Amino acid sequence: MTRTIRIGGASGFWGDSSVGAPQLVQHGNVDFLVFDYLAELTMSILAAARGKNPELGYATDFVQVTMKSILRDVAGKGIRVISNAGGVHPQACADALQALAAEQGVALKIAVVTGDDVMPLVPALREQGVRELQSGQPLPERLLTANAYLGALPIRAALDAGAQVVITGRCVDSAVTLGALMHAFGWSEDDYDRLAQGSLAGHVIECGCQATGGLHTDWEAVPDWAHIGYPVIECEADGSFVVGKPQGTGGLVNTAVVAEQVLYEIGDPRRYLLPDVTCDFSEVRLEQLGEHRVRVTGARGLAPGPHYKVSATYMDGWRCTAQLTIVGMDAARKAQRTGEAILQRTRELIAQRRWLPFTRTHIEVLGSEQANYGPQARTREVREAVLQVAVMHPQKEALELFAREVAPAGTSWSPGTTGAGGRHSPAPAIRQFAFLLDKSHVAPQLRMGTKMISVAVPMGQPPVPPPAAALPDPVRMGAEHATVEVPLIRVAYARSGDKGNHSNIGVIARRPEWLPQLRAELTEARVKSWLGHLVAGEVRRFDLPGLHAMNFLCTEALDGGGMASLRNDPLGKGMAQILLSMPIRIPADWLPPAGAR
Repeated sequence: MTRTIRIGGASGFWGDSSVGAPQLVQHGNVDFLVFDYLAELTMSILAAARGKNPELGYATDFVQVTMKSILRDVAGKGIRVISNAGGVHPQACADALQALAAEQGVALKIAVVTGDDVMPLVPALREQGVRELQSGQPLPERLLTANAYLGALPIRAALDAGAQVVITGRCVDSAVTLGALMHAFGWSEDDYDRLAQGSLAGHVIECGCQATGGLHTDWEAVPDWAHIGYPVIECEADGSFVVGKPQGTGGLVNTAVVAEQVLYEIGDPRRYLLPDVTCDFSEVRLEQLGEHRVRVTGARGLAPGPHYKVSATYMDGWRCTAQLTIVGMDAARKAQRTGEAILQRTRELIAQRRWLPFTRTHIEVLGSEQANYGPQARTREVREAVLQVAVMHPQKEALELFAREVAPAGTSWSPGTTGAGGRHSPAPAIRQFAFLLDKSHVAPQLRMGTKMISVAVPMGQPPVPPPAAALPDPVRMGAEHATVEVPLIRVAYARSGDKGNHSNIGVIARRPEWLPQLRAELTEARVKSWLGHLVAGEVRRFDLPGLHAMNFLCTEALDGGGMASLRNDPLGKGMAQILLSMPIRIPADWLPPAGAR
């Protein structure tokens, strides 16, 4: 097949802007529209919603907002839609969409992918001694959800069967794109290089506007944020693809932007593990073809492993986060003392009631840089700061007591205290528990109307360890070269993101020839030292010579990560910015590119 397939990435998470899908339908000239809605916390929220109402449990915005606005156009243009909006109840999502289609007079063939829910297996898994992937902890006593990350094969089967809309539960984010490409081009299950390229295409667009200038290091170079374009990929039968966006939209698509997204949250780029393929992104190449068009090639693939990753969630007591604004000289010190006083008072009140103590507490003074930059903080003498106090406790009543004792700070202690904003409410503390499950225990199925179709999935094979990196040794400039000290941002781009309690920081040299010096400066030890106030575990460096880049995997770096973390930045979104401020030495005759900082 020689036809180019165009796929639009309309959503990066449940809560993304409502402008994405209409923009792509009206101006993207797309064949497929794909949506990613699910995060670990989202699954637990949807499970709670289904517990209250058996007709819920899916991302309702997908039906009531997005599809309601585009359904007639999608059907009229023959655009096929793939979405994991099904959450913990994909059939309910399909039923609601079918009702909407009937209301609008649109004939619609919907397929539902099921089989990701592995809650029935939990008792047996507990007996087998299943352990959490990162922490090694045993399976909790009571889980809220447990869902395997399915791959692209059920989606391909649904499209092969003629579905116009495919609704899944939990699947890997990139599978919604790979499934479309496997269907469109007839790729086989063992065509691993093409599957790796297709997975990379899905990875690039799975976070929406992060592929079109969102979160870019050189943010001032990105025009018209309000009208930023959502990503469109043009895919060829050989797996190569071009990243772009609808004409006339804002944003930016260049090699730096795309490289940042390729590196996003990938761990070891030589062994990026997915259900359908084990990817090697180390030799990926990017080529600027013109304005807002970047060609991507070079991903390689191996057979997938024998396991699915399972993301389970469980409730670990309650949490409450309160904020106050402190104004005036010594604002940071006043805020710190205020937070300590709140905790001291509430600890004493809790003890008087003979309740258990707080499980965890955390004070951050936002604006002082102390929380994020630690010993490198430069603005301790700010004249306004936001105090954030976060606590966890097994009992909701203890946190209701804590919440009542925040506002009194406005008249009791520091001058310039304001911004209480009403009483803060306790919320369930939801934690993630990730583990591996043999593929033989999971049976993906496809429902088309009243017909159920089983989907065969290859069992995979034990993973092959990556080869040793064949890179030249880092070259540090000798004494005969004049050097200057600059912040890393002058010579590199970077982006960070989370995987559980681990943070990934991708760093790309602004010029390929600068990479050896950057590798000499950015050793694992130096990065660990710079981020040591945040990273409790080790730092590992992985190389991507194709992108003249490195990925740093920082373990135990997010205070538990997600809802388990009490930090203001539980997903590590700011960690790349912190690393970009690190001073490094470069030859004095290096000149940053025009417009760089």
